[in-house]
Amino acid sequence: MKDQEFGEPPTVGVEEEFFLVRPDSGEAAAAGTRVVARAAPRLGHAASGEFTEYQVEGRTEPCHRMDELRAQLRGVRAGLAAAARAEGLRLCASGTPVIGGDGGRADLGDHPRYRAGAWQYRAMLDDFAVCAFHAHVHLPDRETAVLVGNHLRPWLPLLVAMSANSPFHRGRDTGYASWRSVIRGRFPCLGPPPYAESLAEYERLATAMAATEAMLEPGMPFWDVRPNPRLPTLEVRTMDVLSDVDDTVALTALIRALVVTAARRAAAGDPGPRTGAELLRAAYWRAARDGWPGHGVDAPTGRVLPSSVQARNLLEHVRPALRAYGDEGEVTAFLRRLELRGSGAERQRSRLATEPRLGAVVEGLVGETCPEDGP
Repeated sequence: MKDQEFGEPPTVGVEEEFFLVRPDSGEAAAAGTRVVARAAPRLGHAASGEFTEYQVEGRTEPCHRMDELRAQLRGVRAGLAAAARAEGLRLCASGTPVIGGDGGRADLGDHPRYRAGAWQYRAMLDDFAVCAFHAHVHLPDRETAVLVGNHLRPWLPLLVAMSANSPFHRGRDTGYASWRSVIRGRFPCLGPPPYAESLAEYERLATAMAATEAMLEPGMPFWDVRPNPRLPTLEVRTMDVLSDVDDTVALTALIRALVVTAARRAAAGDPGPRTGAELLRAAYWRAARDGWPGHGVDAPTGRVLPSSVQARNLLEHVRPALRAYGDEGEVTAFLRRLELRGSGAERQRSRLATEPRLGAVVEGLVGETCPEDGP
């Protein structure tokens, strides 16, 4: 669907990271290289390794429509799941490993950047096995992309709450909805992007961060919103991986509408709200702890509001773009699901309450990740 005022919808692409788990115990298994090799004939470059051998990644091609994105996500997940089954394992979408692997540092994936990170951050990476979903929205102008990031910053904690799917970590209930966000929050190079008035200022900040060794390289910052260093996209990296494909599709549609709305405001000369770093950090922490349906810091106003109220405010903010692209129903259905069944973190805890063993939590996640692997 096209709206004359908005034009053609920009393409979107998604990357999803998954854990490999043993079907008998639910324990994370270090087999990423083998699983990717098995998936390669079917998926090609859509399958890759990740930071640890406990993980694999799947990615889609750029898509204009959400039904196209949904079909690609299902196809990539099915290909990865089949490769995992061939190794006697299952694919599991959770932000952190529910049941740990060997209890220590996992084998790193085969990439020079991963090895450089291990040297630079040392013991901070001992339990850095976390799985995210990243949404890429086509935005070829890097200057505009930085200004769009200014507009997105206040909404990022809400994306944490809506996608929270990591309450358990290596056999323990952390008390948080998104423990993945807590793990990432230790690092000086992760989290919300800085407010920057121009691409030049953004690049100066990244260069200064790299000079301190808090960041690996200035050309590839790991902030939660960034102009992708290789692709003409703005990448949003805040979210835990979601087990339900429909939730991933809906949240991608919401992010695209948010990016388009921000780009229009930036083009009109609106520099975006100067949300302070301290308040934004507090908002991240509260969202990670309480998730959905908890309360969180509404960063645009500084007030503490229910996540559901913040979500309705966001929906109103981006509704014109959602309607222009035919995505309003997708997003409102997602919000209804959140109200009825909760976030991934809530569903994980509900499974444990029904059947008090962590293996049941993993089984439920596996079944949602790829239904053919379900009980």
